[in-house]
Amino acid sequence: MLPLFPRTSSAITRFLVPAPSSSPHLLYSLRNPPFSSRFLRFSSSTSDANSLRQHQQEDLHGHGGSSKAGLVKSGLYLVATPIGNREDITLRALRILKSADIILSEDTRHSRKLLQYYEITTPLLSYHKFNESERESSILERLRQGEVIALISDAGTPCISDPGMELAKVCVTENIPVVPIPGPSAVVCALSASGLSTDEFKFVGFLPKHTGSRREKLQVAAAETATQIFYVPPHKLQLFLEEASLIFGDSRLCVIAREMTKIHEEFRRGTLGEASKLYSTQQPKGEMTVLIQGNTNVVDNVPSDDQLKLELNELINKGHSLSMAVKLVAVGTSAKRKHVYALALKLSGKLQEGMDDSGQKSKVNKYSVAE
Repeated sequence: MLPLFPRTSSAITRFLVPAPSSSPHLLYSLRNPPFSSRFLRFSSSTSDANSLRQHQQEDLHGHGGSSKAGLVKSGLYLVATPIGNREDITLRALRILKSADIILSEDTRHSRKLLQYYEITTPLLSYHKFNESERESSILERLRQGEVIALISDAGTPCISDPGMELAKVCVTENIPVVPIPGPSAVVCALSASGLSTDEFKFVGFLPKHTGSRREKLQVAAAETATQIFYVPPHKLQLFLEEASLIFGDSRLCVIAREMTKIHEEFRRGTLGEASKLYSTQQPKGEMTVLIQGNTNVVDNVPSDDQLKLELNELINKGHSLSMAVKLVAVGTSAKRKHVYALALKLSGKLQEGMDDSGQKSKVNKYSVAE
């Protein structure tokens, strides 16, 4: 059962009182970490040389070239960086960032603070969603020439709702090594401390701006049994909770994780209805990850055709496309998608175009079961 805050006379107490911090390390000064970056420098002693050779072996992930310091092999290194607390960076991440020929950064001003803190002088090159296409060819050429290129985002793991996915795909296609350097991730951080089920979860990320597309995604998420995880900007939290309450139901449990690993870290737990009421009068600050309990009211019995037609008709009348109506009904029931699709064609008057009497797709069918 999801742990809750102590009850009082207020119906939304759980959202009014943030969870007490169980992370005393958050009180440490970020300017005085328990270790110094100077200890990461390599000396010429025999013991350090042996350690260095061991590190080199760990990073031999492919072909071509050598880095400027000869520490790691050429390739694209996806380096996870702290999501708030600078102490969360790994020793391996610092070593790769020091050894790289260049670091691709989402925001060079933001990243430079982290690098300066750890005395890393590797050059930075801006790489974000507005210039990644034009940067791609020059970056690939440098990789082909044997350089070591590290990619970091503003916080967390690159390519996860951050720039880098397309570059990684191209590198894989061209057999250029793509090496993950694991570390902080807001998704895993929030899920592990949420108190919701971790057996199965789905990372949805940021929702579309378009109202119709956004609500369609929420409809699909509401029907799934896995814990659903969203990234929500502070200024959009109220709208998100209003729509989620309507689609998931007011009683569905949720967790709002805010400012994780930072001084003001908090986890607020309760129902979507409670959260929606609370944030209708206030707008929080800081980065937020919202988790919603999976659907626990799944019915195993296959609905009758009449029931399926009724659900399809309601969705189509609400403005959903044929393919989306089929998807929503199939996800929300145990009915086979192909069967639901056939019923939808009947409702739309396109049975003769879409399928023959045997239920097989005809050549003139302009729809697809996979739509």
